[in-house]
Amino acid sequence: MTSTASDDTTDTRGPRRRAVVASAVGTTIEWYDFFLYGTAAALVFPKLFFPGQSQFVGVLAAFTTLFVGFLARPIGAAIFGHYGDRIGRKTTLIATLLLMGVSTFIIGLIPSHASIGVLAPILLVLMRIGQGLGVGGEWGGSVLLAMEWGHGNRRGLFASWPQFGVPMGLLLSTGIVGVMSAWTGPDFLVWGWRVPFLLSVVLIGIGLYVRLRVLESPEFERAKAEQTVVKQPVAEVLRTQWREVVIAAFVRLSEQAPFYLFVTFVLTYGTQQLKLPRGEVLNYTMVAAGVGLLTIPLAGYLSDRFGRRLIYGIGIVATAVFAFPYFALLDTKMGGLVLLAIVLSLVCHDLQYGPQAALIAETFGTNVRYSGAGLGYQLASVIAGGPAPLIAAWILNATGSSVGIAWYIVGCCVVSMLALLLMPDRATVERRLSASTDRAGAG
Repeated sequence: MTSTASDDTTDTRGPRRRAVVASAVGTTIEWYDFFLYGTAAALVFPKLFFPGQSQFVGVLAAFTTLFVGFLARPIGAAIFGHYGDRIGRKTTLIATLLLMGVSTFIIGLIPSHASIGVLAPILLVLMRIGQGLGVGGEWGGSVLLAMEWGHGNRRGLFASWPQFGVPMGLLLSTGIVGVMSAWTGPDFLVWGWRVPFLLSVVLIGIGLYVRLRVLESPEFERAKAEQTVVKQPVAEVLRTQWREVVIAAFVRLSEQAPFYLFVTFVLTYGTQQLKLPRGEVLNYTMVAAGVGLLTIPLAGYLSDRFGRRLIYGIGIVATAVFAFPYFALLDTKMGGLVLLAIVLSLVCHDLQYGPQAALIAETFGTNVRYSGAGLGYQLASVIAGGPAPLIAAWILNATGSSVGIAWYIVGCCVVSMLALLLMPDRATVERRLSASTDRAGAG
């Protein structure tokens, strides 16, 4: 194992810094693309790609295409996890960036339903699948590239920087949509919404420049040198650590399901249920994302000081406790209180999201970590992030009230707390992985 002293040498500081920056920049671009679709699904796609439907059916159809991207994410995690554990983190991450960026750019070119009929939503779904595959493979590699270059006692902080890409991507996507909405006015639904999607081609160029300058993860290089690279990492991790994969997915339920209510469904709820101006809700979401630029790395740092499970558990409890006050504040329709609701909701989320990367990744050994961590993380998309806006829209339409949605958030938190209690602690994982390595060496 590399010593702490060697971690502090000048020779490693430069590559480590580049790895962290590349991970943060890459995930920012990926999440910009992914969140941009979510914003458009709430504000644009029901009218342009699913016309002739009632307001509820149009929203439901748009959120269903959003869900398709979530269904694709575990598949992307399996495909790119295989290559990430076989050929390396760096090369795989370049592929995920290109797939995500090209899919997003093409969405900006798809004609509306009025021009090409049913082909329009079909093309939209296909590009959404491309986005899902790309982001499904992105998370595991970007987190590992940063974490595996980091110090052993600061892995929570290092692994939180790729998570930093989430609020930054949300800030960029929401900000650009807000600017274009204000600039184009009534033409926003005609052509203004397309500009943020087309701008993704610029971000692809920036991301490629940064990632091509990064060195491969030292832990993966060590695995290659020691010839411990697994031929079928996905099959291996599902055979030996399937419980950890499932637990990781359920641990995320309290983080991911509420998050997509807080940043995507809130746009529908705010503009249609509460009749708040579109630009106002977008601005509040941007402020909350800006706060996340501080709270996510702070939560990662705190997890190094006080433990991943403790900080994560506090985040779960905070999310559950805030579920009812969140909607109560929104329902006042008062600007300051609505802003407070949106900001505090993401602070509760960030307490989980900051330590989450290291919490999940440390559960798996280096030779199957891309596959195991990626699968566990992205399977939550099927049970949490994807269904959440659909479930919330259905509850709101059926009851006309947000009370059921708040109870849904509380239920997610209860399940996640149980999963967190079942997750093996870091010391147990390290002892098991160390023993496994020793047996392999003896053989």
